[in-house]
Amino acid sequence: MRKLRFSFLVLMASIQANIFGQNYLDFNESDPVKMGWMQGFPPSDDKIVSAIDGSFFRFPALRYSVCHMRQFMPTTVVKASNGKRYKFKVRLDNAIDNIAFMPTNDPKPMLWRESLSKNYTDGMLILHKGKIVYEKYFGELKPDGLHAAMSVSKTFTGTLGGLLVEEGLLDENKRGAYYIPELKGSAFGDATIREILDMTTGLKYSEDYSNPKAEIWAFSAAGNPFSKIENGPSNYYEYLKTVQKEGEHGEIFGYKTVNTDVMGWIVSRVTGKSIPELLSERIWQPLGTHYDGYFQIDGAGIAFAGGGFSANMRDMAMFGEMIRKKGKFNRKQILPQELIEDIMNGGDKEAFSKSAYSSLKGWSYRNMWWHTHNEHGAFAARGVHGQTIYIDPKAEMVLVRFSSHPEAKNSKIDPTSLPAYHAVAKYLLSK
Repeated sequence: MRKLRFSFLVLMASIQANIFGQNYLDFNESDPVKMGWMQGFPPSDDKIVSAIDGSFFRFPALRYSVCHMRQFMPTTVVKASNGKRYKFKVRLDNAIDNIAFMPTNDPKPMLWRESLSKNYTDGMLILHKGKIVYEKYFGELKPDGLHAAMSVSKTFTGTLGGLLVEEGLLDENKRGAYYIPELKGSAFGDATIREILDMTTGLKYSEDYSNPKAEIWAFSAAGNPFSKIENGPSNYYEYLKTVQKEGEHGEIFGYKTVNTDVMGWIVSRVTGKSIPELLSERIWQPLGTHYDGYFQIDGAGIAFAGGGFSANMRDMAMFGEMIRKKGKFNRKQILPQELIEDIMNGGDKEAFSKSAYSSLKGWSYRNMWWHTHNEHGAFAARGVHGQTIYIDPKAEMVLVRFSSHPEAKNSKIDPTSLPAYHAVAKYLLSK
């Protein structure tokens, strides 16, 4: 037990070091192919990375592991289409590389191509009017590869939750304990489905990775299939029952992963299907995807709904384009138009303004989608280390980025990403 506890503490330390370290190898120096991670028969000791000691999530090894999460953690499949697979038309526009924009943290302009290395991009794909106009792969990611989506996973869970609300299987005004009686004594017991979906719950729960006593560590330990904290919860659901209320629900946006995993539990209880099963059935297969995705799971086989999904970049672009087209894709209405319009309208801007996201002025959050409320009405799915599906309805643009930035927080990445996306959108709008 002591050894297992030690391995968990090493994992925490490695993640903290990954977030707060200062001196990083640059994009080219940290190329995972050049560094030779996990290469050889067997690999040399200095090239082995592991989930047991946390090294798989430590930069620069992170740049390898994001493309191989299945090697490090147990997973369950999200089945792709076994019928007609969708194929994008391709019309590459090389001029995009030379689009200039102004970063929000630097008085000097930057070119689009420069922003890719600045943000440790592993893959970038841009659709315009449904055609691929830009597609590049770097490092360990290949066209047929899968990449960790991190918190973009939340958007899939939130979209499924919103779908069940639209179909009447969930009542957004009902409370968590109505669907999961086991949550009665937790903070989620008296939170409404809408408050959970929009993360306006009042929770005694911190995701401050710099604080070793923050609740995120207990949640992570509960989901760790390799070790357990003595007398602690042994899976995600057991932990969710322990989350206590702090403040009032419905007043302030608070981005906390446990909301997504509670929604995953509710969705699964109502449908009788796991999140991976339901995602495959209702979205992944109807899209005409080419590659099975997968979710990381805990020791009880419960999918990490808040951050455990890995997928192929073109398949992710299919999802983004379906959303842009208000639920219609591959010659079928996959999701209700009313659901997509609700997402595109955004959430409670006042609740968002009271949150800690001061750099995202005027934004909101709805069904686990981030809404910019800029002049193009752009909205996005976002994940740590630079993952995104960014949709600009006015420019008819969908952008998918996979990344392995040394810093987890998007606040470190947004200054050279958000203005870059908007510059490309304005360029495409003029085409």
